[in-house]
Amino acid sequence: MAVQQRDVIIIGGGPAGLAAAVELYKKGIKNLLIIERERSLGGILRQCIHDGFGLTRFQQTLSGPEYAQRFIDEVEELGIPYITNATVIDITCNKTVRAVSPKGILEYRAKAVVLTMGCRERTRGAISIPGTRPSGIYTAGVAQSYINLNNKMVGKEVVILGSGDIGMIMARRLTLEGAKVKAVFEIQPYPSGLPRNIEQCLNDYEIPLCLSHTITQIKGTSRLEGVTVARVDEQRKVIPGTEKDYSCDTLILSVGLIPENELSLAAGIDLDGRTKGAVVDENGQTNVNGIFAAGNVLQVHDLVDFVSTEAERMADAAARYVSCNSLEACGLNVRTDGNIVYTVPQKISGKKDFVLSLRVKKPMRNCEIRISQSGEVKKTVKMKKALPASMIQVPLRKEALSDRADLEVAVAC
Repeated sequence: MAVQQRDVIIIGGGPAGLAAAVELYKKGIKNLLIIERERSLGGILRQCIHDGFGLTRFQQTLSGPEYAQRFIDEVEELGIPYITNATVIDITCNKTVRAVSPKGILEYRAKAVVLTMGCRERTRGAISIPGTRPSGIYTAGVAQSYINLNNKMVGKEVVILGSGDIGMIMARRLTLEGAKVKAVFEIQPYPSGLPRNIEQCLNDYEIPLCLSHTITQIKGTSRLEGVTVARVDEQRKVIPGTEKDYSCDTLILSVGLIPENELSLAAGIDLDGRTKGAVVDENGQTNVNGIFAAGNVLQVHDLVDFVSTEAERMADAAARYVSCNSLEACGLNVRTDGNIVYTVPQKISGKKDFVLSLRVKKPMRNCEIRISQSGEVKKTVKMKKALPASMIQVPLRKEALSDRADLEVAVAC
């Protein structure tokens, strides 16, 4: 088995991988390769037939396939090489990539590796719902693929657990296909999806959203027959006496996404316990030199437009790395207060412009994000409303930063 040489290997042909490939090519890195495990490029966008994509990037509303096709067309026009039906099984710290395809095992050695594998859904096992194991229980993404890609209806009477964006979008989709969506239940006291999806997918179709509720029991043997739902308190503990039964033949789980990072661990990459993605610096580079990450494998995004722009910024740095075999050292940490869930990047140099992405821990109104070093405020962002569902992005200029002190990010109301 001959080892093939590439300047850059991109693992994942979804929106992040495609955007990174196009940007790398335009920066002069042409000896690259996209490896995609599905039969075609496009990633999860192939099954997202609803509109709302591209408003930031293209200033028009597109469906998921239309958005992906914009980048696929560029890849084809530029002649960027890619292989599909190939699953990467190993990445080493010296940037050797092994994949399995119908042609057998493929092995590549790269100057840089770009991780854009996306994310996966949390399942019933991850949230430990008690009860039997009948058919009729799906994650939101699986139900979406059955309906949109395979033209198969998953059920007639539906309950949805979790107010994630895909779950709410599926509430609308199932309703349009003739199903009865009885309610969406959310364990948190606030929705976990975007406000626009609450309006367009639930309120417009009179689908109830019940906050501070969870499922405590699943009923049925061969096929789901119903669920028991109860209210929860501030500690998410079930309140006795609030149980209520709902008959249904289908349960859709929309309970969160997790970055797909098994390959990252194999390469010795440090993961952030908060994002579940890699710890990266302002260049999108991990602790393993020459391995970069962007998109939902790094942090779960609410807008695909942000995925593309993040991948392009990372690709610009990866191109510089390939050309110079090194990047500026990033020895400063980004620290947060208790009102912020996480930030990306987690490390900076203090010598370069970058975009700081973050999420707040709970809904907040009339608040101010303060970014400081050594007690000196470097930038403030005033917000009328900040939601955990909406990623906040703050551009920072190098002229305002110091290269001698950690960055501190806090929220004040």
